[in-house]
Amino acid sequence: MPGKLVGIDLGTTFSAIATLDERGQSVTLPNIEGEMLTPSAVLIQDGEAVVGQAARDVALEQPEHVAQIIKRYMGHPTYGHKVAGRDFRPETLSALILRKLVHDAERRVGPIAKAVITVPAYFDDTRRKATKDAGRIAGLDVLDILDEPTAAALAYSFQSVHVPHQAAGEPLPIKEQTVLVYDLGGGTFDVTLVRLSPRRFESLAIEGDVRLGGKDWDDRIVDFVADKFKAEHGEDPRTDAIALATLTAAAERAKRTLSKLTQTKITCTHAGKVLTVPLTRTEFETITRDLLTRTRLTTLQVLRQAKLPWERIDRVLLVGGSTHMPMTGQMLQEISAKTPDDTLAVSEVVARGAALHAGIVSARAGDTESASVDADVRDMLGDIVEINVNSHSLGIEIKQNTSRINDVLIPKNTQLPTAASRIYRTIAENQARVRVKVLQGEALQADACIHIGECWVEGLPPNLPKSSPIQVRCGVGTNGLIDVMALDMTSGKMARAEIHRSSGLTEEEIAREAAWVKGLRIQ
Repeated sequence: MPGKLVGIDLGTTFSAIATLDERGQSVTLPNIEGEMLTPSAVLIQDGEAVVGQAARDVALEQPEHVAQIIKRYMGHPTYGHKVAGRDFRPETLSALILRKLVHDAERRVGPIAKAVITVPAYFDDTRRKATKDAGRIAGLDVLDILDEPTAAALAYSFQSVHVPHQAAGEPLPIKEQTVLVYDLGGGTFDVTLVRLSPRRFESLAIEGDVRLGGKDWDDRIVDFVADKFKAEHGEDPRTDAIALATLTAAAERAKRTLSKLTQTKITCTHAGKVLTVPLTRTEFETITRDLLTRTRLTTLQVLRQAKLPWERIDRVLLVGGSTHMPMTGQMLQEISAKTPDDTLAVSEVVARGAALHAGIVSARAGDTESASVDADVRDMLGDIVEINVNSHSLGIEIKQNTSRINDVLIPKNTQLPTAASRIYRTIAENQARVRVKVLQGEALQADACIHIGECWVEGLPPNLPKSSPIQVRCGVGTNGLIDVMALDMTSGKMARAEIHRSSGLTEEEIAREAAWVKGLRIQ
């Protein structure tokens, strides 16, 4: 069905949705409450789901009914703890957030046809597939999965007023620029180097941490206050779910306050006792210094990987709500000698870039029905070239003496799409099939890598001698998703091997979850 194209930033703590106007400019769509950001919180009770601020508010009194920080569990078999007495897949909970975003957006712009959903650049194949499955469960036609820093760079580049060396009316940078995107969100951290030139966006290198974000800064405040409460009253508020939820919310508010003021107070109530703890910005920066240092080291690491000095970096872009903390900009200015660019709303820029990518993909495919932009804008979008790189090396598990080794086929930071093949050999006489275990990671030992899944090369010819050659080919798409093919070189039989992911959803499970979500009242 014809309809709008949208880009969705499915965030750890807040999510956003954007679309393109007739001129090809990306605009964030407010939710039904008029807010540009929707809290990524889901309340489930009485046959309905409430998504957003109301769910966060209920979490203070009924934390067992609310799911939050869902993104950190993407790729896991379950969300981690029961919600309203039930185990949920993180894909299903994420689908409820997506449905809320789309439902609210459709009230403003009409039917939505297709969507691009963003993921942290450092997400592996398992987490990427889980995100795409969430979109499908939500009933969306998922055009693509896009790296968040790439989306942010797109959004910044299309805002011609903010781009240096820009002629009036030009939508893209005239002068080639190398940009560092520092993306610190609520639950994940990425740093990406991107080369921008007229009608070309090229990722050069990616580093990141899928378990580092603003939530970790909040937790440090929680521990700071809870330890003082315990020392004063002999009780630990972290042992009570409601007291912990209330303290966590107060910690997040304190963090936001300290981004604007130099001091604040946090009040903790537990077991009939109350304690108000003052906290200065300096103290906050001290108790979280190691977290900031982790982002600093990751930033320096990505420059080393790309073999680029700071002198070759033209701009440093801030992305993600956690970059509101003054310490992040100060640290980046200290190590780069450049003033970080936060001219766009750092919490909306990813969704806006995703909407632009949706327009690019749609225009490239010749889709004139889904895009409501002018024909000349659509032609321009179709000419844009985007080049991404893989965030993790891709390898095959092999046996080497008694050890299981990661044999890397595609190194990290290789341009996508890409593919590589290698010849392996059977390990026994008359072997009827071969198991191919697919890994992501840089470690030599297979156990230290991310096990993506496995596939079987079936139906090998009879009486096959030991050490018969099997050619394995692995490919990585532009969205980071993986496929595998294998060739029995003795018989010449080619098998396109579908990866069986240990934690992923089957088609039947996706259909079942989609039916459940469709039948649920979501507000």
